[in-house]
Amino acid sequence: MRLSFCGNDNASAYNISAGVLRNVCFVDALNLVPHVFLLFITFPILFIGWGSQSSKVQIHHNTWLHFPGHNLRWILTFTLLFVHVCEIAEGIVSDTQMKSRHLHLFLPAIMGFVAATVSIVYYHNIETSNFPKLLLALFLYWIMAFVTKTIKLVRYCQDGVPFSQLRFCITGIMVILYGLLMAVEINVIRVRRYVFFMNPQKVKPPEDLQDLGVRFLQPFVNLLSKATYWWMNTLIISAHKKPVDLKAIGKLPIAMRALTNYVCLKEAYEEQKVTKDLEITGTDPSIWLAMYSAFGRPILLSSTFRYLADLLGFAGPLCISGIVKNPSNSYLSSEEFLRNVYVLAVLLFLALILQRTFLQASYYVTTETGINLRGALLAMIYNKILRLSTSNLSMGEMTLGQINNLVAIETNQLMWFLFLCPNLWAMPVQVEHQSKGLISEILQPAEPWPIISSKGWEAVSTVKREDFLSRMSMSWMWSVSLRMMTCHPFPAHISSTTDTSHCFYFCHMAPLQPAQAFASLSLFHILVTPLFLLSTVVRFAVKAIIRQKDCFYLLIGLATLSNINIRIPTGQMTMIVGQVGCGKSSLLLAILGEMQTLEGKVHWSKLGEFPNKFRNRYSVAYAAQKPWLLNATVEENIIFGSPFNKQRYKAVTDACSLQPDIDLLPFGDQTEIGERGINLSGGQRQRICVARALYQNTNIVFLDDPFSALDIHLSDHLMQEGILKFLQEDKRTLVLVTHKLQYLPHADWIIAMKDGMVLREGTLKDIQNKDVELYEHWKTLMNRQDQELEKTTLERKTLRRAMYPRESKSQLEDEDEEEEEEEDEDDNMSTVLRLRTKMPWKTCWRYLTSGGFFLLFLMIFSKLLKHSVIVAIDYWLATWTSMDNANEVRNVDDVKSTNKVAVFSILSGAGIVLCLITSLTVEWMGLTAAKNLHHNLLNKIILGPIRFFDMTPLGLILNRFSADTNIIDQHIPPTLESLTRSTLLCLSAIGMISYATPWFLVALVPLGIAFYFIQKYFRVASKDLQELDDSTQLPLLCHFSETAEGLTTIRAFRHEARFKQRMLELTDTNNIAYLFLSAANRWLEVRTDYLGACIVLTAAVTSITEGPNSGFVGLGLLYALTITNYLNWVVRNLADLEVQMGAVKKVHSFLNMESENYDGYLDPSQVPKDWPQEGEIKIENLCVRYENNLKPVLKHVKAYIKPGQKVGICGRTGSGKSSLSLAFFRMVDIFDGRIVIDGIDISKLPLHTLRSRLSIILQDPILFSGSIRFNLDPECKCTDDRLWEALEIAQLKNMVKSLPGGLDAMVTEGGENFSVGQRQLFCLARAFVRKSSILIMDEATASIDMATENILQKVVMTAFADRTVVTIAHRVHTILTADLVIVMKRGNILEYDTPENLLSQEDGIFASFVRADM
Repeated sequence: MRLSFCGNDNASAYNISAGVLRNVCFVDALNLVPHVFLLFITFPILFIGWGSQSSKVQIHHNTWLHFPGHNLRWILTFTLLFVHVCEIAEGIVSDTQMKSRHLHLFLPAIMGFVAATVSIVYYHNIETSNFPKLLLALFLYWIMAFVTKTIKLVRYCQDGVPFSQLRFCITGIMVILYGLLMAVEINVIRVRRYVFFMNPQKVKPPEDLQDLGVRFLQPFVNLLSKATYWWMNTLIISAHKKPVDLKAIGKLPIAMRALTNYVCLKEAYEEQKVTKDLEITGTDPSIWLAMYSAFGRPILLSSTFRYLADLLGFAGPLCISGIVKNPSNSYLSSEEFLRNVYVLAVLLFLALILQRTFLQASYYVTTETGINLRGALLAMIYNKILRLSTSNLSMGEMTLGQINNLVAIETNQLMWFLFLCPNLWAMPVQVEHQSKGLISEILQPAEPWPIISSKGWEAVSTVKREDFLSRMSMSWMWSVSLRMMTCHPFPAHISSTTDTSHCFYFCHMAPLQPAQAFASLSLFHILVTPLFLLSTVVRFAVKAIIRQKDCFYLLIGLATLSNINIRIPTGQMTMIVGQVGCGKSSLLLAILGEMQTLEGKVHWSKLGEFPNKFRNRYSVAYAAQKPWLLNATVEENIIFGSPFNKQRYKAVTDACSLQPDIDLLPFGDQTEIGERGINLSGGQRQRICVARALYQNTNIVFLDDPFSALDIHLSDHLMQEGILKFLQEDKRTLVLVTHKLQYLPHADWIIAMKDGMVLREGTLKDIQNKDVELYEHWKTLMNRQDQELEKTTLERKTLRRAMYPRESKSQLEDEDEEEEEEEDEDDNMSTVLRLRTKMPWKTCWRYLTSGGFFLLFLMIFSKLLKHSVIVAIDYWLATWTSMDNANEVRNVDDVKSTNKVAVFSILSGAGIVLCLITSLTVEWMGLTAAKNLHHNLLNKIILGPIRFFDMTPLGLILNRFSADTNIIDQHIPPTLESLTRSTLLCLSAIGMISYATPWFLVALVPLGIAFYFIQKYFRVASKDLQELDDSTQLPLLCHFSETAEGLTTIRAFRHEARFKQRMLELTDTNNIAYLFLSAANRWLEVRTDYLGACIVLTAAVTSITEGPNSGFVGLGLLYALTITNYLNWVVRNLADLEVQMGAVKKVHSFLNMESENYDGYLDPSQVPKDWPQEGEIKIENLCVRYENNLKPVLKHVKAYIKPGQKVGICGRTGSGKSSLSLAFFRMVDIFDGRIVIDGIDISKLPLHTLRSRLSIILQDPILFSGSIRFNLDPECKCTDDRLWEALEIAQLKNMVKSLPGGLDAMVTEGGENFSVGQRQLFCLARAFVRKSSILIMDEATASIDMATENILQKVVMTAFADRTVVTIAHRVHTILTADLVIVMKRGNILEYDTPENLLSQEDGIFASFVRADM
């Protein structure tokens, strides 16, 4: 066929006798002029100017600036492109009916499409370079295009072309679009004044884009990049080469930061008080109204996007119905043009693209809004915590666990509810349109449909009721019910489809046609999503309503202090003394405003009364009795936000003797302490807190029992260098709570307390004159200085021993890595990249086999069988409708139809049953695997050697049982179920499409390659971003916990603003990581959705081209639509599973550690029930070490302890006395010798039997949450009289009786509602209750005052008179009354005799210890 612009079959085509503009060919040629003009003008600029520049350097994002009408221009341009596509299609269809080729029918449209594409590319480049003068070319183009199209439209009107003709409609729409684009360009000229004005407007880019640290560009890029997340390509691709870190994701834009949204939410909350006079009515403002006021607009925008996406979703069933009907003729009218099968295929493709774009836009807007809401709520919660009363924490009304739950879970519940809100609004629309679509398009008789609809919803409501009841049962049933929600829409749509086929047959007395059947199925697939999401939305809505009601309540208890009338002298040292529990610490808290005041006031002196006015009067340097440290470096803990002064810093560390400890740390004072892996002793933590108080430049210093965890040498050093020299010489007001009465002569003012009241107040001389008895009692105690034998050196020894294996191990690993890098750096890089892209299949196999091979086989078999039945159901329907369509017989055989319905019903019933079985099997296997892994992990930890706990941070162990176990328990099973379901659905879809249209396999190859690379790059980036999200959430949770624990310290220092700022920074860091993760998910889903649309287009075109039976065409298209829903879930679930398997890997790393041998040579039944009855101990040639590769700490120790003897063991640091106490419990390796107790070698006993028959009181008191009764007698074997006797012995009976509930009074988390000394006394009472004949005490009186200690020593000698007591002594005077004293040095026993005999040896070691104590 010869080519000609206006064809060769009509000679009058080129006739202009009636006028040039009356000639159709000339008008079409005239429409080419604007397009050629634009291409001629813009190509040199694009390819010569920016093209050469972009090849060398990328324009920085700080030049990006959106011109006025930016989004409208993009929307109009995309609409113009769509209209051009329709114009091209119309022209090609018209040309096929001509005898010769008429290029004027489609060539101008093609050129217009190219010009419109170039115009938006050209505009984007102008916008990024902020050079609006070049927009003049576009302005001229829009004018020329508008004029030429208007001429063409006028020409059609003159020729009488009807409005129903598609060509007329297209031309009219394009005139409107060109006119609107011209108006947009005029508006840019009006606002920016770049031409026709003398003073052009200069506009700077947004502040965020001028900040190089802002890398999240979604709010600032053009509309196409927003819709496709094209700007994320750089991050996704670079993640494949280099792990994504915080530097790569940068900072949050200002509008998304927590502070911005907090201010917005707070203003909306406070505005209700003003507008509604809530104070008058007495009602509280509504947080829901505040959230709606602050974040309602983006939620409405997201809902709009969701509505549009759901409406476009109905294009699929309509197009399937039209394609399956397969009309044979093509028409040029608007209505009949849209019935062309190829046009329907293209429209289906474009509808899917647009639908998924709107859907992802809705998801993004809700995600961003939810993150903004979460940041605002976290800021509000943090402000509430900073104002929280200390009594709320100490009395257990608000625990750290509740705070962490509030931050980590409850705010996320509200955020997720916001995510699902658009689904809540959209569900009625989806269901309503679904039923309307079936009524109007498929089942025209409307009478039977209410029956079908009611059956479907009845099934849903039944499942919902069962689901609600199941949630009220045990936790594992809750998990099962969640899994059932994924399957209940499947039976609903199967039953509805079955009823649909019945109703259609009985109403029409005609077979069900393929177009009707598969359009129905497609509509039911649309119904699946809202039915599934309904349960999720309702669940989160209920949780959100509950969470927003959570608040803190302050309760008032009994008075701790009463009748307190004291004066703290300015610039002097005041000491507060008294017995345990008399209210010393409470007095400090009351002065700081941390106690609930029932009556009375605290008056502070004015700033002018202080000698050094430059200091901050309103800040108090406070060191609490319980050390509180930040999860930061040693230096940051000491300076605590103050400017760093090297000289002052060195003086403080020297005064607190911290430098030797700092030298032991791997990075010196830059080593992070806390949960980062460095476990400091109580004394080291206490000295850092004291150093913090000394370093602060404040007028007032409060020190609460700073000497309790320090030995005498360090206590004296701290008193002389830190307090008397550093503080008092600077004339600072010091309030010191202490049990060290030997320091009373240094006090300027003394406050003696008893039972919550002030007993005496004044100078030491005043008290000597007024209360001689009290003074003499003090004098007796002051003459007995407690000598702790180099306790600080012991702490350093422990720290060094704990650090050494870590350093050597890390050093060896570093050396190995360096050698590998030197040998083959390229191979190492390729290995790293390969590992980053490789799935942890070995770990997956470990998890699957943890549930048992039977359950694994059952899960795989049921999954395959279920999906086989699903495919069989659809295949049977396709066969059924194809046979009926081929026969086209009105009078069908009732018997055959009944058989078809019977087979279909049987398959449907089997599918429902298998769906339930599969869900139960997956949940059963997940629960079994989680239970087995948790059980094995718990056993490993319980049976773990003591060295493991010395080397492993407690936080790491707890993380295995909390975060990792939660992932294994709650996250892996649904991810695994979703992954297998999505994968099998996609594979079955591809199989059915290929079966229906084999040519589809050819197009599948490039689509498969594209999918492979998309998932390959996404998985790596998603893993990095998920790890960033997790790693940034942990510091945020730690900050909330640290703040709650250190509220008193923070408020005393007046550092609330600094901690608020830190919280905002941590929140923004976590939010930016989550926001990038969400953007990466959108990046994936957009691309997989577009791939799914391409699969639908390919399947539609190949089915039309091949022209097979219509039943399988509909089946192929139905499965093609299914792929668009599940393709992205395959990749996302694969990425999620890869990250979640990290928890399984961490758990398995603990399972590989070596356990203690709990099995002994003797059976527990062979051990007498009352063993050990006498308490006789024989130590024979004992050799002990901590690990096989370490030197022995006890060397051939021999000793004999008679039944009922009181034995004291003393020695300097490293002498082995603590190791000997551990040897009694076989917590260290006894590689030679033995310990015989009452005739039985302890190495032959089962560990549980041995440890349950001995008692020990440790230096650090340990109490558990629960009642006092539970802490004294966990097994509930003792009578109340026995418990009260134990409390009386421990000097606690009166105190416990005064508590509400007595023995049933609650002990809060860690025993925080009791003082440290009281906790130690509880531990002593617990040991007495146990009635063990052997008691080991490891410095059990370190935290109690001397008077109480004296009483306690006498009580031990009487109450434990018939028991063997072994005391590990750090204070020599505690063992002077012992029956036997053992002096150790370097693992050997040097002296072994009674105290009297050892004291008689003047040159003996024990005698020298005692002389040093006098």
